[in-house]
Amino acid sequence: MRDGTSGHDQGGAPMGGPAEVEARGTGSEPADEGPWEVRSAVRAPEIAYHPGRRAAVRRGPADPVKVLMHRHRDLCERAVDPLEIAAGLEAHGLTDRTAARYRHRDVFSLAEELYARVPAAGRSARAHHERPGPDTEARAGWTLTALLPGAACLATAGALRATEGVLGGGARFAVTAAGALLVVLGLRLCLRAGPLRVPAAAGGGTLYVCWLLGFAVYGDGLIAQVVSGGPDGHWTAAPAPLLGLSLALAPAAWCAHLFAAHARRRLAGSHGLSEFGARVRPVLFGVVALFLCATTALLYLAGLGHPGPGAGLTGPAALGALLLLARLLAVHGFPEPAATGLAAACAVEVAAPFLVLAGRLPGLDLLARPVDAVVAAAGPGGVAVLACGIAASGLLVHASVTLTRASAHASA
Repeated sequence: MRDGTSGHDQGGAPMGGPAEVEARGTGSEPADEGPWEVRSAVRAPEIAYHPGRRAAVRRGPADPVKVLMHRHRDLCERAVDPLEIAAGLEAHGLTDRTAARYRHRDVFSLAEELYARVPAAGRSARAHHERPGPDTEARAGWTLTALLPGAACLATAGALRATEGVLGGGARFAVTAAGALLVVLGLRLCLRAGPLRVPAAAGGGTLYVCWLLGFAVYGDGLIAQVVSGGPDGHWTAAPAPLLGLSLALAPAAWCAHLFAAHARRRLAGSHGLSEFGARVRPVLFGVVALFLCATTALLYLAGLGHPGPGAGLTGPAALGALLLLARLLAVHGFPEPAATGLAAACAVEVAAPFLVLAGRLPGLDLLARPVDAVVAAAGPGGVAVLACGIAASGLLVHASVTLTRASAHASA
């Protein structure tokens, strides 16, 4: 029997409710089956249906680090310390904020766990061979090779000055060619070993460097003649910039070595990518400033020994800074922006005399005005200062972002 409340049986269970729907859904009960049989299919209260209860949703794997470990297993097995793993993770786009999804405060602590969990046979042996301690003989070796270009250039310049008025034009040209060959050989030895060595895959800036060095020797005389109405003959070479820059290769090698060593030390003591960048950026600026001081002093001494046109310090010093920054970027895996900065400086130096010559055409005098303004303000050397200074500033800004990443020092 039913009471006066419609839609409820005597047991108080709502008709058409979940219990009865489940019983009907089986399709096995006979038509005359009573309410006791229906109640027998009702689930226990603890597992009964509750509209407000939702099924638990899995938010991801119970061990998220395990997924990352399988994804970067090759990196973890090859790494000789956690720092290489941290640098590799950053190169793949992992940041300190992303590391929080793997239940770590930063990339460095995540790398330490990956390093500890991924086995690597012979890892200690490889670490012993690939991470040696300070090698005095190796430093002495690349220091001597860095001195070779400057020594060859200094010997050639001294020979030409000592034989001035004694040897004829052909003999002097032979001495110059032999000295240039020795400088090139010494330069190749210097750049193939030591802290200025670039990976084999990087390159492409040799032509730009040759132009920039040639313009440092002959550019001021060319600009002076073009602005004054020429060119009307040969112009005087200025050996002082080339001599000073070749001598500056040794300070450049040591500055690159100091930057790499200090960056590696900061990497070992940092607890986050942002902290590492903040600690390395002053080191980069300090190394560039130290190199500029050393280069300026060498250029000054070279100018005293070989006075003449083009013996200014600003243009060659800006060129030296540009070459150092380009080399640092290439050494640490960024050859494309390095080549771009060198190419930009070359483009300005090439465009300057052509703009002056084009300005002589009727109605195009406006093209020569920028060059005329630069020469009027800073002399013929102002073109090199403008070209190399702007390019070096751009590379410095770029280096302050890219060379302060952990991934730039993975193999430092």
